[in-house]
Parts: sequence; C-alpha cells; structure tokens
Amino acid sequence: MKKIVLIGDSIRLGYEKYVKEAFEGVAEVYSPTENCRFAEYTLRFAHEWKAKGAWPAEVDAVHWNAGLWDVIRIFGDDPLTPKSAYESFIERINKRLKMMYPNAKIIFATSTAVNEEGYKGDFKRRNSDIEEYNAIARSVLEGSGTLINDLYAVTKDIPDACRSDMTHFNTPEGVKVMGGAVVKYLCGVLGISEDDLAKAKSEAVSIPEKILGM
Repeated sequence: MKKIVLIGDSIRLGYEKYVKEAFEGVAEVYSPTENCRFAEYTLRFAHEWKAKGAWPAEVDAVHWNAGLWDVIRIFGDDPLTPKSAYESFIERINKRLKMMYPNAKIIFATSTAVNEEGYKGDFKRRNSDIEEYNAIARSVLEGSGTLINDLYAVTKDIPDACRSDMTHFNTPEGVKVMGGAVVKYLCGVLGISEDDLAKAKSEAVSIPEKILGM
C-alpha cells in the first residue's frame, strides 16, 4: 500500500479528510494534528511531527505547503515573513523533507487565492502578495526535483459557493474541489488510477455484506 504525508496550514486541514477517505484501501495518509502555519514553523517542527505521529521512515509522496501565514499583513504592516526569509525557509524545508524521506516524491502546493474584500479587521492578505510568494517558491524549487501542485490556479476563479470565508474552502463544494485536486495530482504522481480508487471503495463496501452472508 502506498504511503503519503500531507503537511500544511488550515487549507490542508480542510481537504485532509477528503484525501484520506479517497485513498482508503489504496494508500495510508499521514499528517500533523495541528495547523503547520508559516514556513519557519514548518521547518522547526517537521521532524517532530514525524516522530510524534510514528510515521513510517519510507513514504511514497510528501505533499506540503507554506505561505498563507507568511503573506499575512498585521495592522497594515509588511508581510509577516520577509521575502528573503521566505525564500530561505522554503529551500531549507525542501532539503529537510528530502533528507527525511529520500525516496519520496516531494510535492509543493502553491498558496491558494483569497477573497481580499472579506478581510475586515487588522489581519489582511493580498492576492498580489500570494502570487509573488508563490513565484519565489517556484524559483527556489526549480531544478530540485520537487514537483508543483498549483492550487492557486485551482482557486483563482473558484465560485463563491466553494468558499466558507475569505481564506478557506470548507463548504461541501469547496472540499470536493480542493480535495479532488490534491487526490488527482497525487494519483498522477503515484501511478494510481481512478479505477484503483473505485475498486478499493467497492471492496471495502462488500466486506460487511460477505460477513453477514456467512
């Protein structure tokens, strides 16, 4: 059975359950129980999440993101993480993950688009910042062998019905779009077909029926 690690902020928390259910019977999915927040936090705790969760030493894919916390502007200030620091953290996280999981496909997911008008308080995000920080991550990761799952493109023109607030996609429609995009990308990377997922679901449903018939 394939083994997948998901690391990321509250966007990851939103689609995680969908991904785990989609891969049931085909792949085991591991993830931190907490929000992985900004890039520096991810760098600090990547090892501990693995140790505390007793994740396997060998996994097939690591799908990770960091950026929405880094671009947040508090009280009108500049983004929380300066561009130069973000560049350094992304490079170091990527190297750390490759060291921790040397045989895994490493996948970076770009930060998702926001509804700027939805931010009314002292915490704000701008899509222009998100695009710039995504570009920084792409530049840093280019040539490293790390793959890019462009979730920004998925969410840039997403219908409002998919949004649960200015940042998240925790509506039934949103979870399906986000989770579906992650599942589709991981399937392509790991060579898993939709037939494989459907077969696993079918077999899982048939087991209780067989037991009852005995």
